[in-house]
Amino acid sequence: MNDKNWTVVERPAPITAHERLERDVRTGLTASPPWLPARWFYDEKGSLLFDDITALPEYYPTRRETEILRAHSADVAAVTAATTVIELGAGLSTKTRLLLDAFTVGDRGLLFVPLDVSVEALTHAARGIASAYPTVRVEAVVADFEDPLGPLPGSDGERLVVFLGGTIGNLNTEDRDAFLSRVRDALAVGDHFLLGADLIKAPDRLVAAYDDGAGVTAAFNRNIIEVLRYELSAEGLSADDFEHVARWNGGRHQIEMWLRAIRAVDAYFPTLDLTWTLPRGGELLTEISVKFHLPDLHRELEAHGLCPVRSWTDAAGDFSVTMAQAR
Repeated sequence: MNDKNWTVVERPAPITAHERLERDVRTGLTASPPWLPARWFYDEKGSLLFDDITALPEYYPTRRETEILRAHSADVAAVTAATTVIELGAGLSTKTRLLLDAFTVGDRGLLFVPLDVSVEALTHAARGIASAYPTVRVEAVVADFEDPLGPLPGSDGERLVVFLGGTIGNLNTEDRDAFLSRVRDALAVGDHFLLGADLIKAPDRLVAAYDDGAGVTAAFNRNIIEVLRYELSAEGLSADDFEHVARWNGGRHQIEMWLRAIRAVDAYFPTLDLTWTLPRGGELLTEISVKFHLPDLHRELEAHGLCPVRSWTDAAGDFSVTMAQAR
């Protein structure tokens, strides 16, 4: 799909999205305890529910990151002088418009490359951004940041890769290591990386952010069961068989979201020839959200050749945005 100032192209992938889902379900549901990657929350209904979550009073990360970007996007533009901005897991690129505002001051030209698995979200965002920013060329890419990222468009030393929303926390230590390696492999020396990450705080605040009083997060969590039921024609599987659980794992500095079976589950996935059982009271891990101490996060970045240049937090010290440079 293309128009005068925007395009959406699909990058060839090692496996299709459906094959990835089948792989994840077979691997995750047969593990002990069973788990699913958080990526499968985001069908159309799940995406709408997450939008509702970001507006909840308990859910602070979106507001805090927006506060930081509003205050410091001009600093990012000044320090990086990037001519190409690449956003991983872009979605609708809502917060990224604060960066685009800064980069296009004085009608400065910019190449913006949002990357996401959703062609619908990318098309909507590309069309809207191209219309709102006449000097921005949008080259949207349908791809998964789990796959190799390079080669990236743009000139060496003039790229800024953006990864916002605290999504880095959804990756465990091993996956985070692999992700940061892929980022560094895709960058040239002098390119920059902008990372949003949530910070450690009182456990009661963290749990409340993932277990709101209105039950929106609970509906979001249970929706992953509906994704499996619909996409894989699962039999004997219903979201009504599960309740939402959120807890803080202090040893791993992470919030964990689980689905607990309120009755015994006996499901069958015909395309996988897989039977999955979960006793009443058994739990399925659906998401982790790691929270960081900034010095620890900086050490992880440095270990991958991404040297922190500046870090900012919101006024309350809840969230961070770190700018690093590839060395």
